[in-house]
Amino acid sequence: MNAGGLLLDTCALIWLLNGDRLTRQAERAVAEAAAREAVLLSPISAWEIALLSRPGQAGRAPLVFLPDPRAWFEQAALRPGIRIVPLCANIAVDAALLPEPFGGDAVDRLLVATARHVGATLATRDSRILAYGEAGLVQVLAC
Repeated sequence: MNAGGLLLDTCALIWLLNGDRLTRQAERAVAEAAAREAVLLSPISAWEIALLSRPGQAGRAPLVFLPDPRAWFEQAALRPGIRIVPLCANIAVDAALLPEPFGGDAVDRLLVATARHVGATLATRDSRILAYGEAGLVQVLAC
């Protein structure tokens, strides 16, 4: 894991807080990062969580975030060892200018750009992001 911390993609955040199994390596990395207050979240995950809670998104039932998506994310950000990385103009520009090939998913681009910007490892199961990491374009950790 990078000294810059461990950035959780949205799914990794949901799985972690729901108590779902992560890989042992990812569980260790989360514990180590939490001890350094270096488990990182992006505000884009709050946006994605709100989208996932809406009915009819992606042709599936909405996910439930109690008491509501905003409070759920705020509570996640208050957990020990977790902090939010501000989404700034530099990250937004970097997301648009990532080395190709990457793809067009704006959330994934913003998460990758955030990890690169702060020197963090991005915890994810997204195969496209993992391949991007294998190409040496971002530090990743399969979770």
